[in-house]
Amino acid sequence: MAAGAGLCLLLVWWKDRNLKRTSTLEAESLLGKARSEAEIIVRDARLAANEDALKLREQLEQSFAARRAERAELERRLSEREILINSQLERIVEGEKNLQEQKAALRQRAEALENQQRQLADLTRQRSEQLQKLSGLSEGEARTEFLKVVEQKSLCDANNLARHILDDAKAKAEEKARQIISVAIQRYAGEHTFENTTATVALQGDEIKGRIIGREGRNIRAFEAATGVTVLIDDTPGAVLLSGFDPVRREVARESMVRLIADGRIHPTRIEEIVGKVNQEMDETIIRLGEEAVAKAGLPPLHLEIVKLLGRLHFRHSYSQNILDHSVEVAHIMGLLAAELGLEVSSAKRAGLLHDIGKAVNHEVEGPHAVVGAELIKRYGESETVVNGVASHHNDVPPIGPLGILVSAADAISASRPGARSESMTTYLKRVEDLEVLASSFPGVEKSFAVQAGRELRVFVQPEQIDDDQAYALARNIASKIENELQYPGQIKITVIRETRCVEVAK
Repeated sequence: MAAGAGLCLLLVWWKDRNLKRTSTLEAESLLGKARSEAEIIVRDARLAANEDALKLREQLEQSFAARRAERAELERRLSEREILINSQLERIVEGEKNLQEQKAALRQRAEALENQQRQLADLTRQRSEQLQKLSGLSEGEARTEFLKVVEQKSLCDANNLARHILDDAKAKAEEKARQIISVAIQRYAGEHTFENTTATVALQGDEIKGRIIGREGRNIRAFEAATGVTVLIDDTPGAVLLSGFDPVRREVARESMVRLIADGRIHPTRIEEIVGKVNQEMDETIIRLGEEAVAKAGLPPLHLEIVKLLGRLHFRHSYSQNILDHSVEVAHIMGLLAAELGLEVSSAKRAGLLHDIGKAVNHEVEGPHAVVGAELIKRYGESETVVNGVASHHNDVPPIGPLGILVSAADAISASRPGARSESMTTYLKRVEDLEVLASSFPGVEKSFAVQAGRELRVFVQPEQIDDDQAYALARNIASKIENELQYPGQIKITVIRETRCVEVAK
């Protein structure tokens, strides 16, 4: 037992000894590995530090090189700028020197010119004295004669220039002033067209006037409120005048007044009843007249609102020419012109029929009637070609096709034919008299005559007072004064006649 125990102790001791030796060997091995790894790390760190140092050194060298290059470039630029400044300074100095020399030369020239002017003044004075002695005229008389010659020559040159300018202007100008005046008359019914602003209702006796006025004027106030026109009782004996700018309202008032007088029952209730009934009938009449105009023009049915506006044109006149009849006539002329030129006849007729439709709108709508009418028909679906033809027939907008030009021509043809736009005898005689008086008011005019129904004014001048150039200026001045002071349809031709007769008898 003791031997076994000893053997066991020996085995334990031996095992423990081997374990310690093994641990020692492992520790030494681990320590060696750690040392070798530490050496490797240190060596790698040194290598990395060396590489970083090299890179940093390269970067510093590159930075230094770039800065040296920038400094060299700046030094070069400074050197060039210094050279430039020096050259500029040299030029400035040289320029100042040249200016001083020029100043001195100019001073010398000024002194020379002053001397020449003094000499010229002396020579002029001597020449003037010699001329006065030779001609026997004083200085003032000679100046007057010279200025008269210069004035005549300048007047001749001015007349020639004015003739050239006016010839060019006549080739391009449009008669805008007369168009504006006539359109304003047609749209607003101006004062001088008295016949187009009033309607007359004949009375069988003056006792009916009291019934029309009513107690304390209640009947006449009710009538004016219902119709929108002014009733004039005492201005014309045996008649009642109805005054208003709107021709449709004026026609309604006239028909209502006729029915009230025929009926005999005149009181506010009856007035409102009659006016309402006439208004209803007037709406139907307007539509019927518009449809008849479309049918006369040979066109398919148009929009109802356009038809109503056309019917209203029946009650409007331009220098006594019914505008609806004028529009139908223009439509037919447009159709003939379009057929001759190979254009679309239907569009041409539509543009001709609708060209004055803007005149059917009352004066509260601003703008030229051509533009107003074009906007209206565009709103109701008319084509752009027709719209532009209506808008451009008075050159309010530029034409984009031939229809605007054709409408303008057809409008002029219809308006200028004999009898198209008549006027009263009183108005005609007054216009002819005014023309002759106006022409005779100019100095040098011997007599004047208005011929061709006032469309031409022939002026006879005294030949010893008016020469050929002055005759042309006189014609222009008369035309200008007529345009500024008189109102007239169409245009007036002024003819100045200067005749010199030299008669001698041979014996």
